[in-house]
Amino acid sequence: MAVKKPIFAKERIVLALDFDSLEEAEKYVILLKDYVGYFKIGLQLAVSCGMQTVEMIKNHGGKVFFDAKFNDIPNTVAKASASLLKKGVTFFDVNASGGSKMMLTTAKLCRETAKRLQMPKPTILAVTMLSSFGQKTLSEELSVKGNIEDYGIHLAKIAKECDLDGVVASASESAKIRKELGDEFLIMCPAVRPSWSVVNDQLRAVSPSEAIKAGVDFMIIGRPITSHDNPVAAAKLIINEIEDALAQCRQQVKEEFLK
Repeated sequence: MAVKKPIFAKERIVLALDFDSLEEAEKYVILLKDYVGYFKIGLQLAVSCGMQTVEMIKNHGGKVFFDAKFNDIPNTVAKASASLLKKGVTFFDVNASGGSKMMLTTAKLCRETAKRLQMPKPTILAVTMLSSFGQKTLSEELSVKGNIEDYGIHLAKIAKECDLDGVVASASESAKIRKELGDEFLIMCPAVRPSWSVVNDQLRAVSPSEAIKAGVDFMIIGRPITSHDNPVAAAKLIINEIEDALAQCRQQVKEEFLK
């Protein structure tokens, strides 16, 4: 089935398996499959180990988010995405900067392919901008005028117009995306870092609590869990923080309703 809005706190965690070996990735899948919603396969693991990573995760009862960030001419991205479906991957992303024709072509071919193969409807997200991007990169290197958050929201609107299911976007953009594009539009936030962890190379990092309050559905978390001395304990701390933030949001809605 297509990816649904998460209900429980753990379902919101997308664990980044940023490793070079299948054995190391498998260790964390076995250890954390009951504490996260999805396992993210990114370029590092995909290039190192190929598509066998998908089978490994599924064999252990885990769910896959394939962080492809495809960005090429429309025909190439559409066919690569359809090939993902044939490998059993139904939740993945493309790069919004590839343009509307690329996103439209990809969505159309993937849904036709899924229907033909009698597979679940794929859930396709569009990456607005990399979390390592700052205003300087956007303005001085890419020569894009305007505020970085406004540009991210602009790309999110294009993705929705292209019939994609949601975006991978910074929490700083998420509140406005949620307000303007509705509750059903999925938002996945990268660069989520609990207060007790290290930011590393992310310029626009936020805490799990901040992500929830911004309207984020899923959050990508890697090193704060996988580099922790006790990964299960770290995952539980994050689950507790998410649950607390969700409770605060529910209370706020209740108070607004009673006014």
